[in-house]
Amino acid sequence: MNYRVVFTGGPGSGKTTIISLLSCLGYQTAPEVGRKVIQSQVNSQGSALPWIDKVAFRDEMVFEEISNYKNYGNSVLTFFDRSIIDSYGYSKLEKIQISDILLKKCHELAYNRNVFIFPPWESIYENDTDRKQSFNEAVATYNEMVKAYKQFGYRLIEAPKVSVAERVEFILHKIGSG
Repeated sequence: MNYRVVFTGGPGSGKTTIISLLSCLGYQTAPEVGRKVIQSQVNSQGSALPWIDKVAFRDEMVFEEISNYKNYGNSVLTFFDRSIIDSYGYSKLEKIQISDILLKKCHELAYNRNVFIFPPWESIYENDTDRKQSFNEAVATYNEMVKAYKQFGYRLIEAPKVSVAERVEFILHKIGSG
């Protein structure tokens, strides 16, 4: 079994909240790289930001996803807040040419074939200093992630729009750990 379980979807759909609770429950979790890149770039006054240089931002995310994959092995159940496939979906969303390394890594880095997709949920959607997209952009991102994961042969399991505890219970039940 591949123990790398991915959460994907548009921004603001509750993925990180679920990842945080799973971490508190003792599960290993891998952080979301987009926010990490944004915070690093802002702190260093870099330009690899989605509102300045989308290609550089995507390339930094690819580097970080490869690092996440290597740092979180497949010997223990690990929940990933996105994956390399999200960088592919982001490229499609932003109409950025797909780099050779990105395409290669999308084929090489294998995750659990069952991926949890978090649908857009307007009542919980919030902007912050790192998340500047509109809700409509979040919906468009969700749609691209659906296409990207299906293209690479993953099976999408939609996370229900229920309480955080109920979402965690649903996920753990689906993977057989709850």
